[in-house]
Amino acid sequence: MELALGPHTYDVTYRALVMGILNRTPDSFYDRGRFWDLEAFYRRADALVTEGADLLDVGGVKAGPGPEVSEAEELDRVVGVIDELHRRFDVPLSCDTWRASVAKAAYAVGAVVGNDISGFADPAYLEVAASAGATVVATHIRLGPRIPDPEPHYDDVVAEVNAFLLERAHRARSAGIPVERIVLDAGLDLGKTWQQSVVLLRHSSSLVALGFPVLLSASNKTFLGRMFDLEIDQRREISHAAHAMGIVGGCRILRAHDVRGACQVADVMAAMLESAGV
Repeated sequence: MELALGPHTYDVTYRALVMGILNRTPDSFYDRGRFWDLEAFYRRADALVTEGADLLDVGGVKAGPGPEVSEAEELDRVVGVIDELHRRFDVPLSCDTWRASVAKAAYAVGAVVGNDISGFADPAYLEVAASAGATVVATHIRLGPRIPDPEPHYDDVVAEVNAFLLERAHRARSAGIPVERIVLDAGLDLGKTWQQSVVLLRHSSSLVALGFPVLLSASNKTFLGRMFDLEIDQRREISHAAHAMGIVGGCRILRAHDVRGACQVADVMAAMLESAGV
């Protein structure tokens, strides 16, 4: 399987790429605004690249409920830093946004991926990405970003998530985006109970079977904490285990806070899969 990011094409038959998370938010669930200061933000970016990140994902609005962030504020948070990251580092850049206007501005300063947790709710999102030659990530979410969803119900969570994402992939293809630039994400913890997220992780191979690269966003997430009764700062090792399980299921992008650890998992699993001829 091949994955295209900007001018580069990656063979992800065995090795997963590692996407380093860069929060340009004061209220992230993980870092609680520790990298909100610009100097701290750029130090964090430098650390992630040094640790081996294959690409960086910059987000200006957290996925969960919180104070309203206007379009103007999101643009202010992410466009300038993406421009600077593009100047400093030779790695593909992703913008974690569900607004087409923000994605368009990010592409104009060097981003090559639009990571959209809304599943392309903005009708202009795919047109903007296609015009920029960008890669898109289609994520499953039941209601929408920032909307509380404490008791989500599915008759068959795997089948419903897969059907949603296949339909979004078809939308992207119809907009002129090639298969190697369409990535799917099951959206663990987004409108799912922790048990439903575990089921989706366990059935990653069924999503991979749809024929598109799959991104796994499991790093330090709530479902891991609930499953093993672990606080956020205790989930590092179990995140690595989730990454390994996802890779076995065919996931080929790991969105991670601990980039060094995720790279080690990706390298070990790639060697094992290739030696086994899987």
